[in-house]
Amino acid sequence: MSSKGKSAGRDDLGKYSDAPQAAARFVAQQLIMKPYVWSALSVHVHGRRHLDDLEAPFIAIANHSSHVDTTVIYGALPRRLSRNLAAGAAADYFFNQKGKSLGTRLFFNAYPVDRGGMKGHAGLSGRLLDDGVPLLIFPEGTRSRTGAMAKFKMGVAALSIQHSIPVLPIALVGAYAAMPYGQKLPVPGRPDVHIVFGHPQRALPGETVPRFTERLHHLVVELHDTTARAYGMPTQEDFQRAVALRAAAKKAALEADKPKDAAGDA
Repeated sequence: MSSKGKSAGRDDLGKYSDAPQAAARFVAQQLIMKPYVWSALSVHVHGRRHLDDLEAPFIAIANHSSHVDTTVIYGALPRRLSRNLAAGAAADYFFNQKGKSLGTRLFFNAYPVDRGGMKGHAGLSGRLLDDGVPLLIFPEGTRSRTGAMAKFKMGVAALSIQHSIPVLPIALVGAYAAMPYGQKLPVPGRPDVHIVFGHPQRALPGETVPRFTERLHHLVVELHDTTARAYGMPTQEDFQRAVALRAAAKKAALEADKPKDAAGDA
């Protein structure tokens, strides 16, 4: 790459930690985003003490089941950690229209993440971490339609190991009920949403990417379910059971609708 190309790459990354943009983002988050969401939800924050020694860059991860997830995380983090936090957003959804991309950049310092075989932004997460920018990534890859967590993709664990940076596990409890998939606004009545910060994690000596990924998934489930049980809310086991019951009911309905064979009719 030419020196001109390298310079252009650095300038492009600079917007994610630019002071004027960070100031504009702070105003948008504190005067528009957080007041609205905090008035629509009853947000409870747990585990703040686990953030005391955390410094950028890091990767924040969480279960993902609602459009309020990102807003709640930004609103709950202290300013020193959220100031330049860049949220990974699907390039084919959030960056396919200028207006939509401007909004996600303004409120969440969003950067494009490729999915579905796209390769136009490969390596951007790593370059941002090298530039000192902390990231927010939902390792399931997409929002849950049911509240049940999917397996984590291995990108976060790989980035953490390759760049020697910690992962902050976060659990969101109640966000699915507050604004489930397909809902345009939070449901009425200021539903409870709990955000739970865990201990920052690094790969153990000799720990592989798949094993670290599995451990991170287990930690988020544990954070979620411990809090859910304490407040009488659905656990991941409850969500998974509901999914299985719906699948069984659908299968039974399909079987019942099948035409009987000739022998049966006779």
